[in-house]
Amino acid sequence: MHAPPFPVIYAPTASGKSALAVAIARHIATLGRSAHVLAADAFQVYRGMDIGTAKPTLDERQGVPHEMIDIADPHAPVPFTVDDWLEAAEARIAQLRAGGVVPIVVGGTALYVQALLHGLFKGPPADETLRGELRAMEPAARRAELERVDPAAAARIHPADERRTIRAIEVYRLTGTAISSHQQQWIARSPRADARLIVINWPTPELNRRINARVRAMMAGGFLEEVRRLREAGPMNSQAREGLGYKQLANHLDGRCSLDEAVERTKIETRRFGKNQRTWLKRLASGAGTVVLDGANGLEADMVQALAQQALP
Repeated sequence: MHAPPFPVIYAPTASGKSALAVAIARHIATLGRSAHVLAADAFQVYRGMDIGTAKPTLDERQGVPHEMIDIADPHAPVPFTVDDWLEAAEARIAQLRAGGVVPIVVGGTALYVQALLHGLFKGPPADETLRGELRAMEPAARRAELERVDPAAAARIHPADERRTIRAIEVYRLTGTAISSHQQQWIARSPRADARLIVINWPTPELNRRINARVRAMMAGGFLEEVRRLREAGPMNSQAREGLGYKQLANHLDGRCSLDEAVERTKIETRRFGKNQRTWLKRLASGAGTVVLDGANGLEADMVQALAQQALP
């Protein structure tokens, strides 16, 4: 007998997806089984990046084991990649299921969820000579090339995101095909049958209010001090230092802007990120069998119980 699909929760930042995952896991426990939450987040993997990534606190985890967090060093010279995450997540999911434990994958990094559900586009290996050439370009010229060769990627990659801009151009130059076209091949592929995607929809105005409130709470909770500690420990790698809020607060600490300006820029960039996540949500949710929840309705007990029971034999 095949095990039922395990839950994969995807939603924009500040949607309440972590709370939903914990609620499902706790209900599974009342049915005599156990569940672990596996984070699918490109920044929660980093140790010390806690407040700014909204990493669930011990209290918020409510005794439910959380994995795939705190597994990488933000100061390591080589960033933690989606390939690293997918390899570790696949292995752990298999181990948990073999032991009768239900994995609940939860995250807001669309690339990680996309890779888990549809497979990963194996792009060409990094060409350091080409990357050096691209880094040496004027940012405006580099952006213009991306807009010319891959307008779809340019629409979703922020002009200041040098790392992703360079990778998109690199893939095009090495393969002759836009990286966005390669990624569309995943979307056209049927999702894995052993996973059940759950997405949470929020009205845009309400989600933006939640994002602004979260940023204010992060600042009150010591986010600036967290960024200062990370910087004092050494240079952060090219991925970690681009985290939402981390980059903006680092600019403040370097004297490039006031604290109020850094906080406001963090809110703006997080709202922009949320918009990008909603675009991915529509793509991911188009597959058959996806459970679409209305965030404004809250965590209704009947819904949580139904999702928990669907994950059990």
